[in-house]
Amino acid sequence: MLIVLSVVIVGIAIAVGISLFRGHSIESNKDAIISDINNLANNAYQYRIHPTSMGGGGYSYVGANGSAYAIPSQLKSNENGTYSVNVSAQQVIVSAISAQDPSNTITVTIDSNGRPTGIWSYTGDFL
Repeated sequence: MLIVLSVVIVGIAIAVGISLFRGHSIESNKDAIISDINNLANNAYQYRIHPTSMGGGGYSYVGANGSAYAIPSQLKSNENGTYSVNVSAQQVIVSAISAQDPSNTITVTIDSNGRPTGIWSYTGDFL
């Protein structure tokens, strides 16, 4: 009887440990993607404030020659996720898809000051 009880207790402890590890893994991935988005916001703002003569946007996310901010190729994808942008003159919408689970996504709008707005959209396990 004690052996059966011990096996049940150990089984429950293992299940709880796996659940905690999975939760931490998801939260860690979410935090890493948020950090990447903040880096992209900084990169987009640097494009915006550079003059068009220096390859920037001339205080617009869409340059005078019709070129718009684009994510540098080395930042489009990493071990955290895949990133894409939708650009207008005064804002950039950044979308991220988790590399761990494609149903986990984050979307945020970057304003004309290069700062994420207060509205972050999460899906999947990131909710």
